[in-house]
Amino acid sequence: MTSAEIRARARACGFELAGVARAEPSGERAWYRAWAAGGLAGEMRYLTDRRAEVREDPRSLLPSARSIVVVGKLYNSAWPRSTEFNDAARAWISRYAWGGDYHSVLRRGLERLDAGLRASAAAGYESKICVDTAPLLERSYARQAGLGWIGRNTCLINQRSGSWFFLGELLVSLEIEPGPEEAPPADRCGTCRRCVEACPTEALVPGPLGYTLDARLCISYFTIELRGAIPEAHRRAMGRHVFGCDICQDVCPWNRRAPQTDEPEFQPREFAPPLDRLATLTEAEFRALFEGTPVTRARYSGFLRNVALAMGTSGLEKFRTPLEALARSQDPLVAVHARHALENLK
Repeated sequence: MTSAEIRARARACGFELAGVARAEPSGERAWYRAWAAGGLAGEMRYLTDRRAEVREDPRSLLPSARSIVVVGKLYNSAWPRSTEFNDAARAWISRYAWGGDYHSVLRRGLERLDAGLRASAAAGYESKICVDTAPLLERSYARQAGLGWIGRNTCLINQRSGSWFFLGELLVSLEIEPGPEEAPPADRCGTCRRCVEACPTEALVPGPLGYTLDARLCISYFTIELRGAIPEAHRRAMGRHVFGCDICQDVCPWNRRAPQTDEPEFQPREFAPPLDRLATLTEAEFRALFEGTPVTRARYSGFLRNVALAMGTSGLEKFRTPLEALARSQDPLVAVHARHALENLK
């Protein structure tokens, strides 16, 4: 079975990008160790605990693995980008979370791919599907499989299709020789620094391989991963972001002509909902509104914390009443951020 055949099968399973990499320790594992040891992961302990060592070798996940089939699933839609949308009364949710949970979409596609490979393989083999949550340095293997280069914004960038892709992997015990198409592409960011200069919290910092992400300064980290208080020094810079941030991708020239997805699951369910509506959601209403989407990862308390700050940075007087209600919340995290937001309205 050749890598060309596998790429064709992957396309038939709905993946716009596909390639093959060898299942061996990543050449970037030393950089990852240094990044984690430097504290740049913040409170994301799942990136720095015992699972950090597991990430260094895909055979920790499947001992018999010989090859990794890496796939990319486009999620870009026709809706505007955060840098083009200026309604201060509405919340911004990261593009990847507008529709259904991408984990299930990618897993279904990888299951179809695995079944197709088994039907045509000369002998049985072992396999393991990985989608995002598995301890695997997936961008590194995606680069090795020829899907793109890791840009200055730390995203995987494909020359023809930009960076609006979810990644997934199928580890197999088959020995598949990567073809010439799987050669790691050259870094084509050149001297461009638009992502670095556009980041409101200056989260893209110099690192050993160019630029790296200091998660402790990242809006996505603040709004999704951080469970406690958001540092006061960065609250105003968050703008209207209530879940994630797309700025470093929105300004990237390689995304200027990025293709759009036709996947129904990735079409927006809640595009830029009104902040005052979000501020009044009960926990049950929050779960119902965002059921089956990545937004629930922020948890109800964290989400209201983010909504409060977004209303405060808007400067709109109409948010005073909902902010006063949040300031009386029984949840100390929500209340303290709502009181801070009220200060910004004065």
